[in-house]
Amino acid sequence: MAEEIFHAGRIVEITPDFTTVEIVSESACSSCHAKGLCSLGESKTKAIQVPTRGWDNYQVGDEVTVTLKASMGHKAVWIAYMIPLALLIAVLLILSGCGVGELASGLWALGAVAVYYLFIRLFGKRLKNEYIFNIKQ
Repeated sequence: MAEEIFHAGRIVEITPDFTTVEIVSESACSSCHAKGLCSLGESKTKAIQVPTRGWDNYQVGDEVTVTLKASMGHKAVWIAYMIPLALLIAVLLILSGCGVGELASGLWALGAVAVYYLFIRLFGKRLKNEYIFNIKQ
């Protein structure tokens, strides 16, 4: 298993605090020869902020590789997908088991997931500080 996750990108801004790197996140079918005819293939441009280090000699427009520890990527998957799914299923099963109707159980389960994502949004700065990207040229 890989120790780091790599993304190719281009530097778009450099400040004393952060270097902003633009990466293109492509879907798995982006290399398909029929992607122009299919609406399923998509790519999105994302801006990643990497702490600026004084000894780096990068310029705006440089092609670089942005890296992140693989363990941090796995943690992000748990926070964004696995925990909310487990919460949704748990609330749904508990309320259904207590005799609450299907519609009410479903709405409460969706509400619990919404509250979970609200907490993630509120504590986003704390989480953001844990995910530190690095630049390799």
